[in-house]
Amino acid sequence: MSNEQIKEMEIERSRSLEAQFEERILRDEKIEAKDWMPEKYRKTHIRQISQHAHSEIIGMLPEGNWITRAPSLRRKVALLAKIQDEAGHGLYLYSACETLGISREELYEQLHSGKAKYSSIFNYPTVSWADMGAVGWLVDGAAIINQVPLCSTSYGPYARAMIRVCKEESFHQRQGYEIMVKLANGTPEQKEMAQDALNRWWWPSLMMLGPTDAESVHTEQSMKWKLKRKSNDELRQQFIDQTVPQAELIGLTIPDKDLKWNEERGSYDFGEIDWDEFWQVVKGHGPCNKERMHARVNAWEEGEWVRDAAMAYAEKNKNINKAV
Repeated sequence: MSNEQIKEMEIERSRSLEAQFEERILRDEKIEAKDWMPEKYRKTHIRQISQHAHSEIIGMLPEGNWITRAPSLRRKVALLAKIQDEAGHGLYLYSACETLGISREELYEQLHSGKAKYSSIFNYPTVSWADMGAVGWLVDGAAIINQVPLCSTSYGPYARAMIRVCKEESFHQRQGYEIMVKLANGTPEQKEMAQDALNRWWWPSLMMLGPTDAESVHTEQSMKWKLKRKSNDELRQQFIDQTVPQAELIGLTIPDKDLKWNEERGSYDFGEIDWDEFWQVVKGHGPCNKERMHARVNAWEEGEWVRDAAMAYAEKNKNINKAV
């Protein structure tokens, strides 16, 4: 058999496998780690899952800034628990990503070198305690809307990881909203603090759900493979329709002069998003991009001795078990 014939057979086999794969996607079957998948499908999932994992890890930094300054022991304990949850989410997602054939070390290197992205929302500063409420209410609220459909995404390990992540994020959102309720019903100064936090976090939260469908380079393929179930614009509209009544309930004002209910659509019309700001932050020019990455890389380097000690301990136990 000639080399050309062998090559043609391989191409035909690949086409057959891809057709079978597409049929499984159409039937809503889960794709598992050992199943055949197109290389583009694998790379697309590595990009999205790793970005999600990186966002959970970097997302601890803005909130960690307030652990020592929380206004009560109850608030401090709750904030600590939330940050620990985010660390756990990152680890679940890194593990899911590793099933696609990429190492944890490579994932970390991509984050630290700037090759991999994380959510742009975490490049904004948390300047008051009210920001802990706004981040929980708005940022985690937007995350839930984006992540609940991922519980039924086509890649099995990712879908299963998201079930627990979403349950915990839901609690974080309620915790953040409760902080805003307390502040909004407190002194005039506390209500002003809550309104200020809403003013600063509203638009970045809308941007967090990704560029418009017309501008998104990944949405169409992700929808086809059922990695995503809703487009960025659909998710953004859902978030606005859900959040505006929550703000009105506690007497806070959404900072959008063009916001109004559209009876015909059954949804809110809203103002123009500053996409120039979004792309500047994505490109590394946000208020805290450099600070976040410096803190992350510094923590990684200073924690090297802990990782080395853990590996040495594991190796020691392995040798002991072998001897027994």
